[in-house]
Amino acid sequence: MAGPLLPAALLLAAAAAAVPRRPCGPVGLSQDTVLGRPGANVTLTCGAEGPLNGSVGWRTEQRAPAGGRRLAGGHALLLQRLQVEDAGLYSCHAGGRTLRTLRLLVEEPPETPHVSCYRRSHDKDVLCEWRLRAKPSPGTRAMLWVKRRFTVENATEQRCRFFSKAQKFVCRVKVPPGVDDNKPLVVSTCVRNAAGGSAGEDKIITLSSIRDRTPPLNVTVEALEKAPQRLRVTWTYPSSWDPRFYWLRFQVRYRPEPTPTFTEVDQVTRTWLDIRDAWRGTRHLVQVRAQEEFGHGAWSEWSHEAVGTPWTDPRDVTEMGPYSSQLPTEDGAYGYGATLPPELFEDDAADGDGGAVLEASTRSVAYPYPFLVAGGSLLLGIALFIAIVVRYKQTWRLGVRRGAKPTGEGQHALVPLGPPSPSSPLSAAPLLPPATPPAPPGPLHVTNLDYFFSGK
Repeated sequence: MAGPLLPAALLLAAAAAAVPRRPCGPVGLSQDTVLGRPGANVTLTCGAEGPLNGSVGWRTEQRAPAGGRRLAGGHALLLQRLQVEDAGLYSCHAGGRTLRTLRLLVEEPPETPHVSCYRRSHDKDVLCEWRLRAKPSPGTRAMLWVKRRFTVENATEQRCRFFSKAQKFVCRVKVPPGVDDNKPLVVSTCVRNAAGGSAGEDKIITLSSIRDRTPPLNVTVEALEKAPQRLRVTWTYPSSWDPRFYWLRFQVRYRPEPTPTFTEVDQVTRTWLDIRDAWRGTRHLVQVRAQEEFGHGAWSEWSHEAVGTPWTDPRDVTEMGPYSSQLPTEDGAYGYGATLPPELFEDDAADGDGGAVLEASTRSVAYPYPFLVAGGSLLLGIALFIAIVVRYKQTWRLGVRRGAKPTGEGQHALVPLGPPSPSSPLSAAPLLPPATPPAPPGPLHVTNLDYFFSGK
């Protein structure tokens, strides 16, 4: 199946590419309209049926301050070095009646349009515009056509409007619902007047690539009190973007003035950011740009540079030489500092001798770790002491409860090892010596671990 489809696709693409461009010629002129270029000469004739030259007079009704004035007589009227103010109506008269009325246009061919298109948000129409160097003539018309690329469908035609204050043409293109944002579209333009027509180059766009690239507005950088390494950056949405329906994500970049390299922060969804690694006492340059929240389309332009300096406490400044000073960092003795200009210390240096060294105020930093270790050791000692006392008390109570055993109970007589006396029989001699009562418990030895783990 791929064999027959490939030539068909190639033929379709060739047919789409072979579609001739729309004509962009001059606006058609009526029979009684005469066109002249600025600076050129033009001749107006009253007509072959007119009377003799001596009895023909000309009258003009152009827009010039001298409008309505009479001109020289004759069958033909020569106008030299035309100006735009010469445009208007010219009529020839004879015997109190008008023989002919001509319309004179003084125009130049229009400028070639260089169109750019953008879309403010998903729910907005596409706007295409281009600027002009000079104001166009009153009869200038501008048109725009939009069609899908590689198709033979008819293009959508849009009339463009000129805005004199902004000196540009603007064309509004309706976007039908359900259109794929990634499908390429071809935009064609044509501007024409009576002097000629000018067509711009076809522009290929996609709806996802023409979203508004206006950067965020009102970017400000503020220092935070008692935070010598922090800066707060705030900004607002572009005026062309409505955050009630679609959001933007932002990218912030900043750098201290001595360095050319920017630090960038991505995926910022709020309209503010705290910089936590700013250089102490150094001016920072900050810029912000925006993109559609899901990453569709390109990033906007970077905003104008905003400048800010972190908060500085003059009491914590130590001058490191006659022209620079070093600030301690928040991160302890192993942090880094920033060199400050000597202008910050002019007032302090004026009070003493030149080159005096400013002593940095020392602030005692109490770390919690020694207190935690001491407290833990104390609690462990108290717990061990209580365990020893409880264990000793239990053992003492057990001994009191048992008490001493009665005499003879559990005791056995021992038989002497020597020869029995003849007077006493063998059975009367005890076999074992009397048992000695158990010794009372001795003193407590803390080092004897068996005492704590034995069952007795």
